Amino acid sequence: MSSETPLPPGQALTHKFPLVGEKDASAAPPLDAWRLEVEGLVEPSLHLTWSDVLALPQRELTADVHCVTGWTQLGMRFTGTPLAALLEARGSRVLPTARFVSFAAYSPRAHNTSLPVDRALADTWLVHSFAGLPLTPGHGAPLRTVTPSRYFYKGVKWVHRIEFLAADRLGTWESESNYHNNADPWPGDERYATGSHAPEEIVRFRRAASYLPYRGPSKTLIGVDLRGWSPATRDLGNIFLKDCDLRGAQLAGANLRGANLTRCRFEGATLAGADLRGADIEGAAFFGADLTGADLRGAALSAARFFARDENGRLIAAKIDGLRWDEDAELLEDQERFLRSESL
Repeated sequence: MSSETPLPPGQALTHKFPLVGEKDASAAPPLDAWRLEVEGLVEPSLHLTWSDVLALPQRELTADVHCVTGWTQLGMRFTGTPLAALLEARGSRVLPTARFVSFAAYSPRAHNTSLPVDRALADTWLVHSFAGLPLTPGHGAPLRTVTPSRYFYKGVKWVHRIEFLAADRLGTWESESNYHNNADPWPGDERYATGSHAPEEIVRFRRAASYLPYRGPSKTLIGVDLRGWSPATRDLGNIFLKDCDLRGAQLAGANLRGANLTRCRFEGATLAGADLRGADIEGAAFFGADLTGADLRGAALSAARFFARDENGRLIAAKIDGLRWDEDAELLEDQERFLRSESL
């Protein structure tokens, strides 16, 4: 596929495989103790060793992958087995009462997600290799799921248990981070389940003297218009604002350590001297913002944008003098070149 292939709304092309989502692979056991369990409304249930998985029919999957943070890689090549082929090969039948499939991981918090059973059987693969090489632990080794028609968060790293269910069981990102349960990049861009925020709630947020009550994922604001926001305090650590419009916000010197600001818009905002260490700013738009002396070390930067070009091709760039960031951050290629050279 070429770079001319249309992308879903809000996506940017990359040739990298950014490390996103959970990164702690410590809960996955050694291969001699590793098991894949297939249970629930399926008979017979299955308990596969790693040798059993490798003995399944092995196929090549070439698929476009769309991450909710905003990156897309076209034509990614995986090796593994479709879920439907696994069941067929092992003589296991899904019962008519099954409506959903839950996928759970070997992870410290038992990360999981779910799909309608028809979608999973049509589109979900269990893969162990990428581009001809085994997956790395950070990308889900030894085995992960991939469902190409859905955002990448519907895939589970270190997959351990597959359970067929009569009723849906919301996954980790969907229940804790307001990610959309359907996760279709086309055409409706189903990234977040935004719900609604009452106007008076947003007014209270804008005028708050302290943001302690707003910290943490349970207090997430999604899709809120905060243009020109000038908070009364600079202490904004661990606030969760996703897909919010912060254009022109006055945040110079703000403590935003550990904040979640994924896919927020900061064009024209002032963030000079702001402390964004450890923040999640994946997919955020900073072009035209003042980031002079800001500290982005330890921040998640996948698909973050620091420059763009307008419809006439003119460069709109962030001010980045004195900006600190990790040299090995998961930046898109053109954005990394910009930060390294400050020119294009």
